[in-house]
Amino acid sequence: MSHLKCMDLNTQYVSVVDTNRLEKHRDIPLLSALKEYSLQDIAAFDVPGHKRGQGVKVLNQYFGHELMRMDVNSLPLLDNVSNAKGVIKEAQELLADAYHADAAFFMTNGTTSAIHCMLMSVLGPNDKVLLPRNIHKSALNGLILCGATPVYLPTEMLGKEGIACNVKPSDVESMLNQDSNIKAVFLLNPTYYGFVTDLEQIIQICHQRDVLVLVDEAHGAHFPFHPDLPPSGVELGADVSCVSIHKTGGALTQASALLVNKARIDVKKVQQVINMLQSTSCSYLLMSSLDGARQNLVLNGHEQLSKTIYLSEYARYKINQIPGLHTIEPIGVYHQSYDVTKLGINVQGLGLTGFEVYDLMWKKYNIQLEMPDFNNVLAVISLGDQLKNINRLIEAFKDIASQHHKESNIEQTPFKLVSHPQVELSPRDAYFSEKELVPLEEAIGRLAGESILAYPPGIPIVAPGERITSEVIISLKQLKQSHAFLTDNVDKEMKQLLVIKENNLS
Repeated sequence: MSHLKCMDLNTQYVSVVDTNRLEKHRDIPLLSALKEYSLQDIAAFDVPGHKRGQGVKVLNQYFGHELMRMDVNSLPLLDNVSNAKGVIKEAQELLADAYHADAAFFMTNGTTSAIHCMLMSVLGPNDKVLLPRNIHKSALNGLILCGATPVYLPTEMLGKEGIACNVKPSDVESMLNQDSNIKAVFLLNPTYYGFVTDLEQIIQICHQRDVLVLVDEAHGAHFPFHPDLPPSGVELGADVSCVSIHKTGGALTQASALLVNKARIDVKKVQQVINMLQSTSCSYLLMSSLDGARQNLVLNGHEQLSKTIYLSEYARYKINQIPGLHTIEPIGVYHQSYDVTKLGINVQGLGLTGFEVYDLMWKKYNIQLEMPDFNNVLAVISLGDQLKNINRLIEAFKDIASQHHKESNIEQTPFKLVSHPQVELSPRDAYFSEKELVPLEEAIGRLAGESILAYPPGIPIVAPGERITSEVIISLKQLKQSHAFLTDNVDKEMKQLLVIKENNLS
């Protein structure tokens, strides 16, 4: 890391983006139209009912009059996302160009909704999809919606840290050779902790077999805008990908996009599914934030991300000098590149769990981390980060380590993800089966009737239709004892599990 000493945060970085392309992306058609409309003197007899903030004074006071005037519904002057022909169409075409896709669709219910739409667009009942076990719950719920059956890829774990990594191209090829009925492969690019795989090779392997490639890029919205970051899915030829532009691209929370390459995908079918699953009253604030974020990424992304990468490398260098801590780095031949902006820190050497460090950070130091798990915490470094806050983070870690490192003679047990679950029913069939609650220990051997997961990151420990093993029960007890935030389970005390009634299986 010696190169850090000679870097200057004030360095002016030269963008590698084509000049003509830059000029085109100065336009913000939807954001400009929304702003212009909000300034007009209009007597509003449409929804929303707050009528530009006049009906709910507290929202006007807290959010600001300007924002409330821009919270409008679908109007002729502002286009309609369900059948875009005007400024939304222009803005979506610019977004597609920015991400090197054939088509782009605004999504205002996060990448959760985008993943549902992606799966519903290409998969149907009993279709098989190959995917890693460390998927977000939205992918599992998407399988419930479309009726497809998951086939799980081997999931590598990162040593004692207990982190699920990414998949190997050789494993994808092997699984496709074993089962010619697999219709699509669903991949993560990157995982929550920044691990990617050789996506280009996997796309080649799949397309040679006429298998679709679907990519969850919720945490990779910034990838296309700096050469030192991993390549993005659609840029490499993936058929469909979903990007959470609100996560690392600067848009407002819930603002995401669905990106499509047309060679193997029916774009009209994608639009149909979006219209079925997404609100007809999409937020213009969210959609226009995608327009503004896209402009910023194309015009300023290279410079901002150069600084972001530097800050992350600087933080890694400093944190790795603190006793009891080390940052999480890629290992093994299957990690072709890595998203350095995901700053994962292993805290096992402090004798504390990641959950405890996460709580200490916000309670004592006023620092909000992205997420904890048993042995690690994650900080996301992105466009808006500043050196002063990076230094605050480093100093907080130093202070925590000074108080706890000497006490650290406890080896934390790594958390184990069930990477090869026994799938007996499709998630959809399991979801619609009759169920009953049984005590935790009595659930061993039964089929799960619910998803149980800690959020974040939202990876299911057990999913509907999977055989519950003693390993699952051990993992759930670990989560409960660590005070992890468990979601989706019916019994919030985690004393009982929802299982499928035996008479459903005869």
